Amino acid sequence: MLAAVIQLCSQDDVAKNLARAVALIGEAARAGAQLVALPENFAYFGDEDGKRDVAEKADGNGTILSAIAGAAREHGIHVIAGGMPEKSEDTERPFNSSVLVDPRGAIVAVYRKLHLFDVDLADGTTLRESASTSPGYDTVVTRVRDVPVGMTVCYDVRFPELFRSLERRGARIISVPSAFTVTTGKDHWHVLLRARAIENQVYVLAPAQQGKHPRGRQTYGKSLIADPWGDVIAQCPDGEGFAIAKLDLAYQDRVRANLPCLAHRRLSTPP
Repeated sequence: MLAAVIQLCSQDDVAKNLARAVALIGEAARAGAQLVALPENFAYFGDEDGKRDVAEKADGNGTILSAIAGAAREHGIHVIAGGMPEKSEDTERPFNSSVLVDPRGAIVAVYRKLHLFDVDLADGTTLRESASTSPGYDTVVTRVRDVPVGMTVCYDVRFPELFRSLERRGARIISVPSAFTVTTGKDHWHVLLRARAIENQVYVLAPAQQGKHPRGRQTYGKSLIADPWGDVIAQCPDGEGFAIAKLDLAYQDRVRANLPCLAHRRLSTPP
């Protein structure tokens, strides 16, 4: 299939963010994409009070998912709606959720980010995602055009056991919608994504935010698609846009046959 990753510079205006996301979904679909992935924070990138206000249930009836479902229906494609605020039982801490929408506009899978980004960076940036976000509790492998797809969000990429668990459940594609900081992105973005692709011999779809956002946030970008050999086969330049590539499952089968490391494991990881 043809897949596209969208790069955005989202702000704290949901309507404008959604309009831009929907427009780029349309551009990617017209270029042939059958699966389009949006980055983390695609609908809202602002302060925590605002995030709580825009959080919605993952039932397709809220403002955010209604817009994405409409775009998926219009173009007859699957859309991975990056990371978005989903209401949880804790009203002060919504989930950071990635949602798969099918070509009918139906929600078929919801993954809630497991690993939350609590860091003090060398550049003075302090981030405490856990203070305003509830952690998820399940891994998710779903299907797109009958191909198993594992779902993650951003900081999850630093936890290889999660990716191995998704591969053991059959994932051939893994999505990593992200909003990497410039500090971490310049040193770790490509390395981590290519490593996860190589280790698990999967395609990695990594749509990302790029640019300046409210509260002084600045994101790295370089949205990319990596193949099972770890090659970056598509990448966005700076600015908003998308990158598109063919996901060749026959090639993936050859990689797995010629270097059968997945069959050589001596240690087990719980599924």
